Amino acid sequence: MQQKIIILDFGSQTTQLIGRRVRELDTFCEILPYNKFPKDDSDVIGVILSGSPYSVHDEEAFKVDLSQFVGKYPVLGICYGAQFIANSNGGKVEKTGTREYGRANLRTFDADNALFKGFEENSQVWMSHGDTITAIPADCHVIASTADVKYAAYASDTNPLWAVQFHPEVFHTTQGKLLLKNFVVDICGSKQQWSPASFVDSTVSELKEQLGNDRVILGLSGGVDSSVCATLLNRAIGKNLTCIFVDHGMLRKNEFQKVMEAYQGLGLNVIGVDASEKFFKDLEGVTDPEQKRKIIGRDFVEVFNAEAKKITDAKWLAQGTIYPDRIESLSITGMVIKSHHNVGGLPEEMHLQLCEPLKWLFKDEVRRVGYELGMPERLIKRHPFPGPGLAVRILGDITREKVRILQDADDIYIEAMHNYICEDGECLYDKVWQAGTVLLSTIRSVGVMGDERTYEHPVALRAVTSTDAMTADWAHLPYDFMAKVSNEIINKVKGVNRVCYDISSKPPSTIEWE
Repeated sequence: MQQKIIILDFGSQTTQLIGRRVRELDTFCEILPYNKFPKDDSDVIGVILSGSPYSVHDEEAFKVDLSQFVGKYPVLGICYGAQFIANSNGGKVEKTGTREYGRANLRTFDADNALFKGFEENSQVWMSHGDTITAIPADCHVIASTADVKYAAYASDTNPLWAVQFHPEVFHTTQGKLLLKNFVVDICGSKQQWSPASFVDSTVSELKEQLGNDRVILGLSGGVDSSVCATLLNRAIGKNLTCIFVDHGMLRKNEFQKVMEAYQGLGLNVIGVDASEKFFKDLEGVTDPEQKRKIIGRDFVEVFNAEAKKITDAKWLAQGTIYPDRIESLSITGMVIKSHHNVGGLPEEMHLQLCEPLKWLFKDEVRRVGYELGMPERLIKRHPFPGPGLAVRILGDITREKVRILQDADDIYIEAMHNYICEDGECLYDKVWQAGTVLLSTIRSVGVMGDERTYEHPVALRAVTSTDAMTADWAHLPYDFMAKVSNEIINKVKGVNRVCYDISSKPPSTIEWE
């Protein structure tokens, strides 16, 4: 039995953060659409209802039959979840005329209630709702209030049910993790057995059972996700794994050669394919970001199909898809944020089944699994890199010359990060979640080099801090580092005469520009 918390997703942007916080408590959780609660799953130990972009009064608001789990499992409603529970059981939810958003403090709370065990006086919470609960169900009682919100939290007298109008999953709720621990561990009874070691053991066992003696093809990208996926599969099926590393011509400078050497050092069976000519030809003149991704995804599959035909007994295609890939590609509301080339199924002509061993992991969990597998630290710590490569870091159409310019600028930036040692002795690269360079090839700026006027491209440097890629803040890089990198790029990279730094956070911006 693997204990699990079910998180029902009503479309909130922070639903994935709820899942991330539960995982931090060494407890497995599964995020499901609001209307897909599993029947007869003996592993379920509790249920969490997420927030939502809708009001409970909206016609299009997501609704669920609460009798499926209320009274059968411990339940925690968050924001919309709390309002939906109240509204469905005789309480009242009303528009207050003012949107309650931002920091608040618990003026009172029931210290004897299991949900608030260990809470400090005046604990800070984060509110984000337009409606508010003005009356709770008859069988419930209030367990926390703020200065403006009487029913900041309530609990049932007859069922193991709790509800909070604030968001315990976000950083600004200072004791949010404690609240979730009280619910997941103390109330639901999690044994906290979800760990990298347990994941490796269970996944290797599952892969052996799933794949048997079948041959598997894996697409390697050079990133940590596909690398961990390959190492995990190699442990499960060994020689039956064939890895294919496609060079589409838009990798980082010298990356194809470096990564091939690293993979061979891991004992992987790797085939390297230079398909850059095909990708550049098919991308010629294309400027739309979504179209770029679709072309690269299509070409990637075509190259794979050609290689798969050479391995006549291959039955599976493995991918390093992780959780944020799937969530970003299609949210519960059906709105696509951006397409991922390794999400969405396989074309029928490939005749291969899909294997995704990492599909439930967040990025930092993938890294922890990599350490558990004994992989080299430099490979594990590699920053995320988009599947379409530099194609989505070049604004406008793609040419070999533009790729050359961006490769040279990016190489200076990333190597400087590796070489810059901070005051605490850690290199700057390891302090940043993801860094990369963007070529603004649709823009030219005036510059002066020597006595000559130049009219060349600017590049934008991007660096963010994050834990799971669902939210990210721009990294506050040292000024002396930025000055040195800017000077070196402008002096050494032909075609660039201006360097900018992106100080946008996610949300509202995404990490990548395209």
